[in-house]
Amino acid sequence: MLGKLLDRRYQVTQVLGAGGFGKTYLAQDTRRPGNPICVVKQLTPISNDTGFLETARRLFTSEGETLEQLGNHDQIPRLLAYFEEDNEFFLVQEFIEGHTLTEELLPGQRWEESRVIELLTEVLNILEFVHSRGVIHRDIEPDNLIRRNSDRKLVLVDFGAVKQMHTQLATTYAHSNTVAVGTPGYMSSEQARGQPRPN
Repeated sequence: MLGKLLDRRYQVTQVLGAGGFGKTYLAQDTRRPGNPICVVKQLTPISNDTGFLETARRLFTSEGETLEQLGNHDQIPRLLAYFEEDNEFFLVQEFIEGHTLTEELLPGQRWEESRVIELLTEVLNILEFVHSRGVIHRDIEPDNLIRRNSDRKLVLVDFGAVKQMHTQLATTYAHSNTVAVGTPGYMSSEQARGQPRPN
């Protein structure tokens, strides 16, 4: 995938991560001045069955529309594009230059109460916006909060659109209960049971 030009526009430069649902890449937007960096998330459907692909396409479009609404917040990456290519689905989002909250949480170092309150207030303001749009993030954890270099604000990333879509497809085709999505140790008990709520 490295070096590949997706949608005749996004040139993949680096693999950021991979999981059972797909891969995430850094890419350059070759159609914008300066070729700015962006994040590309790829979902490779687990089946080429026509019905499965149609369901995947419908869910993918729905997730793209949701991310488009959420990108109107200063502390959520903007959706730049979403497209299908060779029966694979791609989301392109704004790249946030900074570091994860994980890097600020040093083992053995306690935070002052005022710093914890400041963190919670900032994150809860973002979540209030997200929940007002009828969306539940489902993976609030330090690696999904980036301290933006330009203004030191926290940015909530990885809305798990690809993960949620994969989960919905697996659920639809396996006829099982909702599958829990999230990070153990950070997810609530109701989310672990597959019943997340906007809390």
